[in-house]
Amino acid sequence: MIDWAKELNCAITVCDKEGKVLYMNDKSIATNGNVLGENLFNCHNPRSQEIIRRLLEKGETNSYTISKKGEKKLIYQTPWYENGEISGLVEFSIVIPEEMPHYIRG
Repeated sequence: MIDWAKELNCAITVCDKEGKVLYMNDKSIATNGNVLGENLFNCHNPRSQEIIRRLLEKGETNSYTISKKGEKKLIYQTPWYENGEISGLVEFSIVIPEEMPHYIRG
């Protein structure tokens, strides 16, 4: 299979149900350092750990924006599934403009 996400211009990080990092694209490694094989619970504070656990248990999605190092980012965290069962989480971290158009469609 083609690694279509490898050079994508947003950070993509994937973990399993226990928080072990299974995949990082180039942008994720550049942003977070290479933590492949490590547990993401070790690099998050207790509040964030609680949110991650809830997402994994309930299959919820979490999205928010942050400002970091002069960039505004959209963070989108959502479960990934295998055979209908939650298998872990995917996090997309996407740099967005400070002012962004919003359209109402259909």
